[in-house]
Amino acid sequence: MLNIIRNPQRNLWPELLARPVMDLREIEQRVEPILREVRLKGDEAVREFTRRFDQVEINQLKATAEEIREAVQLVSEDLKAAIGLAKRNIEIFHRAQVQEPQKIETQPGVVCWRKSVGISTVGLYIPGGSAPLFSTVLMLGVPAQIAGCREIILCTPANREGKVHPAILYTAQLVGIEHIFKIGGAQAIAAMAYGTQSVPQVYKIFGPGNQYVTAAKQLVNKEGIAIDMPAGPSEVAVYADRSSNPGFVAADLLSQAEHGPDSQVILVSTDEALIASVNSEVEAQLARLPRQEIARQALAHSKAFMVSTEEEALELLNAYAAEHLILAVDKAEAMAAQITNAGSVFLGHYTPESAGDYASGTNHTLPTNGFARAYSGVSVDSFVKKITFQQISSQGIRQIGPAIEQMAQAEELQAHKEAVSIRLKVNS
Repeated sequence: MLNIIRNPQRNLWPELLARPVMDLREIEQRVEPILREVRLKGDEAVREFTRRFDQVEINQLKATAEEIREAVQLVSEDLKAAIGLAKRNIEIFHRAQVQEPQKIETQPGVVCWRKSVGISTVGLYIPGGSAPLFSTVLMLGVPAQIAGCREIILCTPANREGKVHPAILYTAQLVGIEHIFKIGGAQAIAAMAYGTQSVPQVYKIFGPGNQYVTAAKQLVNKEGIAIDMPAGPSEVAVYADRSSNPGFVAADLLSQAEHGPDSQVILVSTDEALIASVNSEVEAQLARLPRQEIARQALAHSKAFMVSTEEEALELLNAYAAEHLILAVDKAEAMAAQITNAGSVFLGHYTPESAGDYASGTNHTLPTNGFARAYSGVSVDSFVKKITFQQISSQGIRQIGPAIEQMAQAEELQAHKEAVSIRLKVNS
């Protein structure tokens, strides 16, 4: 059951809304030697860590064409159809994010524009342990292809038999990813960050993972390898009132709690009877879940907040800045206009968070741990860098040249001034 907190004082909000604490420095101390060894020894170190942590011997790190063909045969037609539907929706939503260059004349003869260019080589990490997240292949692979990334490297762990989950391989080939490596954990992040004899070095790394993967991403980021965003355990916040269906709300909370024992779910409501009904539904539905022990651990540090007004609820939700926010009420769209901090928002009674995780079209790679206050979820923009251009004619340099001279002179940068003055003299 959720721990109920009634009318919390505002000065206690930061403490009450804190996520489960993770000792990142201790984890980093375990990860740093892995990164160092992979950087020095490449494939040899990757194989050694895979033997040690995953108890599997991988001679051929790259998935073969035969393994991919076998995976295609193993995935059921129903699942293929479901993946195909999700892929189409994700493509439709993300293609709309592509922006064509627009030339802007800021003054006569001065033209500026910006062009999106795909990051040439990107790395995708796909977890494959307790939950093989083939849906994340779609969420990362589709926008990478739309962005025009020339080389997409995918790393995902193999099982004890040295095989990758068939749905991951099937989805990767469906998206058009050719470089698939059977590597997991911090060693996979290191392989993509530094490059090995088998794995090409990438410029930016994407994807979720456990605390060791997260620490590895943050450490290589300090060395200049870009990453998608800071990440932590998955989370959801739900706002519900007397118009809500307690069974729906409980199911939404549990769908996030089953991700991992360090996940967190938050319920906010102005109706105490609704909170009681949701708690009863949580207990009843929890008993039917295969991953109930994981969900139960997550619920142990999850909370239900009873507040006095809708305005206070909105303030609390914006302060929490949830990865996923569900407004499970009749007037969801009106409330959504007042949401300023959230990774992705789900409106109304028939929009479960699961829809965004799989098939509605939005991206499920989202900022956690309060980073939604400043970060966005993954989009096509995440896979491009934007280059600005400017072209100035002889008329244009006469228009803006004197202002540039004045500014350069005031900053005591004489060479900057002369670069303009020499042109103005020729153009006078």
